[in-house]
Amino acid sequence: MEIAAASSVTVAPQSRRLSHASSRNIGSVSSLRFDLFGRNFSVRNPSLRVSASSMSAFAAEKFSPESFLDKRESGILHFVKYHGLGNDFILVDNRDSSEPKITQEQAVRLCDRNFGVGADGVIFAMPGVNGTDYTMRIFNSDGSEPEMCGNGVRCFARFIAEIENLQGKHSFTIHTGAGLIIPKIQDDGQVMVDMGEPILRAEDVPTRLAGNKGESVVAAELLVDGVSWNVTCVSMGNPHCITFGTKGGENLRVDELKLSEIGPKFENHEMFPARTNTEFVEVLSRSHLKMRVWERGAGATLACGTGACALVVAAVLEGRTERKCTVDLPGGPLEIEWKEEDNHIYMTGPAELVFYGSALL
Repeated sequence: MEIAAASSVTVAPQSRRLSHASSRNIGSVSSLRFDLFGRNFSVRNPSLRVSASSMSAFAAEKFSPESFLDKRESGILHFVKYHGLGNDFILVDNRDSSEPKITQEQAVRLCDRNFGVGADGVIFAMPGVNGTDYTMRIFNSDGSEPEMCGNGVRCFARFIAEIENLQGKHSFTIHTGAGLIIPKIQDDGQVMVDMGEPILRAEDVPTRLAGNKGESVVAAELLVDGVSWNVTCVSMGNPHCITFGTKGGENLRVDELKLSEIGPKFENHEMFPARTNTEFVEVLSRSHLKMRVWERGAGATLACGTGACALVVAAVLEGRTERKCTVDLPGGPLEIEWKEEDNHIYMTGPAELVFYGSALL
């Protein structure tokens, strides 16, 4: 990729100094720091080519996330960006305070993909409460605050390992709006998360749909814009509406959905008083599902961890799959298991560092 920088650039491992270069191609680099319109970014181990105009470059011997995030300039937010299967987040070290370092309005600006950093949400790593190691809070790209995020919690775990300089296998206890969450970093870098028990009681999801299987809503009819859909409602601490297709219709082909049209109609449906995340699911086999998601407060995203967990619960309740499934999302696969012995759902998937950065507030 080509990056045009108007200020200073630090390039490693080269040790040469350039000044007043005019559209000069510096070549491939292994780590990069640059400043664009007041936003400083650092990328570790990218495959980059850099074009520079009126800039200087010099060797960066060491770059430590702890020292970078420890900067205290007024009006500047230091962060690390991660993604989990393309569901991307701005991670903020907020361990010194129980109040977020930025407002919800500032989060909206930062998440803007044209005028900000670009992300599905901002996640704050805060001090633990009630005996937990950490607290996790999230502001969505629209400024709303969800209870939890499955892909986000994997990114959170990798972020904590990075700033605490933890190596190998580790697990933490995290307080979230959805309750206690326990992620475990594996030797291969994947993160397995104990997502707890699904919530099925209709009024706790919450949904105004009447329970049709005890107090649960399973394969119930929901009228959306004149079309009857079969839906199952599950909460993973945040509400989910899962559908495998319309009433009396064929099974979904999720790639054919006009998600931007139908998604908001589910999200804001009167049957969901807290709005809802919606998963549209295609069954490939008894252990393989494919989904597209419309997230409450974020719209169409490449992945949703809580959604993948919720849809496996829905698929089991509707008799469509076994309890252990691979779920294909637009950003890649997650492994989900709803264990019968403890009623907990376990999610395993990746979380990748994108870059270190700082932004003017």
